[in-house]
Amino acid sequence: MKIPEYPEAVSLSLDLRNDIIKLFQHLSTGISEFTFAGLYLFRDKYGYRISLSKDGKLLIFGEEFGSPFCMIPLGIPEEETFDDLLKDYHYFKAVSEKDIEANRIFLEQKGLHVLEDRDNFDYLYKRENLAKLAGKKFHKKRNLVNAFINNYNYEECYITQENEKDAAAVLELWGKKRQVTGLDAGDYKAAKEALELREVLNLCGCLTYVDGIPAAYSMGEMINKTKSFAVHFEKAGTDHKGIYQFINKSFAQMIGPHFSCLNREQDLGDPGLRQAKMSYRPDGFVKKYKLFTDRSFCRCEKCCKNNDE
Repeated sequence: MKIPEYPEAVSLSLDLRNDIIKLFQHLSTGISEFTFAGLYLFRDKYGYRISLSKDGKLLIFGEEFGSPFCMIPLGIPEEETFDDLLKDYHYFKAVSEKDIEANRIFLEQKGLHVLEDRDNFDYLYKRENLAKLAGKKFHKKRNLVNAFINNYNYEECYITQENEKDAAAVLELWGKKRQVTGLDAGDYKAAKEALELREVLNLCGCLTYVDGIPAAYSMGEMINKTKSFAVHFEKAGTDHKGIYQFINKSFAQMIGPHFSCLNREQDLGDPGLRQAKMSYRPDGFVKKYKLFTDRSFCRCEKCCKNNDE
């Protein structure tokens, strides 16, 4: 199967893995969604379909909250295709800061509204900071890690074919504990498939046992053309004190010095998740933007107003 030229499009599938990886190999924006695994694991949630512009840029189509959107990971396509996309899709999402800055005048000429998408900024942390948790700013995190280390008999290892069933057991416990529904249900499905297709999707992970029982795991992947590693999943099936802080630190250590930065993805506007991510003192963000036409911008404002009410 080949990726067709717009307006034709096909559903995202494993058959297209090599083609998409090849297109992404020179991508340097650092956006966590733009890896093959990042797209494939959430293909059903957003109904992803893909296409190519006339100048060979990847176009990704999906739907969220009933509104069709387009993503342009390789930059704004040639003008004819771009004009057609403006007619067919309500908005563009996950547009990089680099693309906004390089095309600001062009976007203004098209009458587009450019909005920061703070809820979807990726959080960036120096790997060494999370691996060591040194200094006063991390003393609370360090205390929780030490509480876990001192109170429990634990062991840790990389996720392999031999123990991946234990990671799956952690996910099942996490799902039962959370009674997964809504957004959690989509995350559970993606996490389950990530474990099943770990080698195909080039993911790696770390598994933690407590008293010989699978307790937690982390999983992620390298982001193309960067020194960043994206942490896609962190799951704990138990309530051991400090377990999440421990696996956060442990995974940062096990990833190794090849990666200078950890991308811990977005908070999705969830206040609790935002507080948790900010408490680790991010060193920066991968900023993302949305583009709206006048027509779709009015619809977006109305939707936001209704949600606030």
